[in-house]
Amino acid sequence: MQKIISYPISVIYYLCFGLCLVIFHPIQWICLNVFGYQAHKISVDYLNFFLLRCTNLVGTTYKIANRETIPTGVPLIFVSNHQSMYDIVAMIWYFRRFHCKFVSKKELGSGIPSVSYNLRHGGSVLIDRKDPKQAIPVIKGLSEYIEKNTRSAVIFPEGTRSKTGKPKEFAQSGLKILCKYAPSAYIVPVSINNSWKMVRFGMFPVGLGNRLTFTVHKAMAVKDYDFAELMAITEKAVVEGVNEYK
Repeated sequence: MQKIISYPISVIYYLCFGLCLVIFHPIQWICLNVFGYQAHKISVDYLNFFLLRCTNLVGTTYKIANRETIPTGVPLIFVSNHQSMYDIVAMIWYFRRFHCKFVSKKELGSGIPSVSYNLRHGGSVLIDRKDPKQAIPVIKGLSEYIEKNTRSAVIFPEGTRSKTGKPKEFAQSGLKILCKYAPSAYIVPVSINNSWKMVRFGMFPVGLGNRLTFTVHKAMAVKDYDFAELMAITEKAVVEGVNEYK
């Protein structure tokens, strides 16, 4: 029944969502090329604010738990499970003070108004998942960027999103590079719940009435742990906080 009801609502939702992407594309270009990084960042923040408001049309609400525990004034590496594109929209807005930059697949770097432009020019990096060697220098560059500018990287170690909410096994390579070249960073594990329900029917129609939760776990200084221990603690925290598939 929800799927049937969602069809007409989803049409309105995607019209609003797409309109936001189209409107903010030239706004981003002007902000970056005329006013510089900070103006561009603000434009991206507010693009994602309006995208979140679009999701309210399909009954989506958000809860961000323990955000106040995130360290400030240091580079950060957010490590999270991945359930849908709505993970990224919410993190950009709710964690905006930390200047989130993403490790994304290269396919997202073209063809999507606003999104592709931001990924190419906003500090995020694009990797070819079929070519692991290509990813090494790219992620190294992101590490050095957040270390130098006291910003944050977001990585989804599962590699691809979970279609059922159940976390997949975490890959170590990307996070290991981030930790190696951003030694003053703090790892911040984040557990995401219910985002997958937005796309339970695929991209169309949209799932209705979902409450997305983002739970921030205790931050850990990279320098205080060897990597194997840090990886194990991080994965355990994220997975134990993901409960909607159980």
